[in-house]
Amino acid sequence: MRNDFDFAPLYRSSIGFDRVFNLLNNAQRLQAIDTWPPYDIVKTGENEYRIQMALAGFAETDLDISQERNVLIVKGQKAEEKDGEYLHRGIAGRAFERRFELAEHVRVENASLTNGLLSIELKREIPEAMKPRRIAIGSSAETQAPLQIDAERQVA
Repeated sequence: MRNDFDFAPLYRSSIGFDRVFNLLNNAQRLQAIDTWPPYDIVKTGENEYRIQMALAGFAETDLDISQERNVLIVKGQKAEEKDGEYLHRGIAGRAFERRFELAEHVRVENASLTNGLLSIELKREIPEAMKPRRIAIGSSAETQAPLQIDAERQVA
């Protein structure tokens, strides 16, 4: 049984949220969830995040991390080793591609691989033009009169 949500009423009353609704629609359509490699997403500060992926057996040269628009892509391709015949293979070394949808203005700060744990540091940097600002309320008479700087007023 599927629970599909209809976002049509939200489209009628909101502007500029098309991307969010598309993300929600795409999330509903996911059939099988690939759980490998395992990962954590940690909020480390007000605007800082960290993605940690368990990648035992992978070297830095086996990994490729890229960011395209608002998508972070982590790919792993391990070279096939011919050390002998495996009697049991419990350490996964298969190729993978993991995608993370990033919000606007989130960028990758750093990536490191230590003891089989890949850490990707992310930071959201909101441009000055988009930060909240205080708007002064004035009457129409005040806006028509020329503004006078206090230092000039004292000199006169």
